[in-house]
Amino acid sequence: MSRLSCLALFSVGATALTGCAEEKAPYYLGYVEGEYVYVASSLGGELQRLDVSKGSVVDTGAVLFELDPNPQALQVDQAEQRIRQARANLADIEKGSRPAELAAIEARLSSARAAMDRAGRDYERRRELYDAGHTDAVSEEELDRFRTDRDVRRADVATLEADLETARLGGRADAIEAARREVDVLEANLSELRWEVEEKTATAPAGGWVQDTLYRRGEYVPAGRPVVSLLPPENVKIRFFVPQAILPTITVGDPIEVRADGMERPASAVISFISSEAEFTPPVIYSAESREKLVFLIEALPDPGVIDRMRPGQPLEVSLGGANR
Repeated sequence: MSRLSCLALFSVGATALTGCAEEKAPYYLGYVEGEYVYVASSLGGELQRLDVSKGSVVDTGAVLFELDPNPQALQVDQAEQRIRQARANLADIEKGSRPAELAAIEARLSSARAAMDRAGRDYERRRELYDAGHTDAVSEEELDRFRTDRDVRRADVATLEADLETARLGGRADAIEAARREVDVLEANLSELRWEVEEKTATAPAGGWVQDTLYRRGEYVPAGRPVVSLLPPENVKIRFFVPQAILPTITVGDPIEVRADGMERPASAVISFISSEAEFTPPVIYSAESREKLVFLIEALPDPGVIDRMRPGQPLEVSLGGANR
């Protein structure tokens, strides 16, 4: 309902007060206002399911609609496979070489040690002969050759011992850290993709009436476009205007009574909001003498027991009770 129509209703109520002040308790004309909740998905897609219809009542958490989960659902499967591979790679790096590989290195090391011992003994025998002056049996060149062979065998043993130690330790710390980070990145990506799949299914953020459904099955819904509009009971309120002269007599929390056509007895409500800004009454409604009068917007929350009988736009008579008597 427009602000102009609201003020027109207010003027009718005020005029009725002027002529019937002695016969009827004063009241103000108001109306029911509803603040709708528009349910949308942050992602676009084809509307595959629409589980509600206009006018139905839903509970909090009820499924309202579902969009085509692809391509996000397919991307989830691919991401799960990449994570499994990355985790296997990390485990392989952390545990080092396999037992068979360790056994092969140990065997080569054992052989290298035997060769080193043999080369050491051969060198020592020839050095003793050479030192004893048997140069005809062992020349200086031959002694150097056996010394070199001994040193090479020692170096082979040292190399294999280092290889065995490295194999037992597993991967390098930087390689392990890089593999862990890769797993973390893939898991974060998977979480985002799963969230996107969940976004394709919309549930009711609050219980209430389904005011309208804005798309049909099979239609493409752009990202962020509402598919269902809801009206939760707590979003139903009463709006009316009062002149500034009686504003000091009312406060938030004051009880009021409202009456609608067909209602056997007045319903209770509580004032929940009083506007802090005044509004001038339009000149098309009031005479030149009353144009400077100010009105303030008032909002009230109806009793939960009568909310289901109120609909947005429904006209009401609002009585402030003892506030303006």
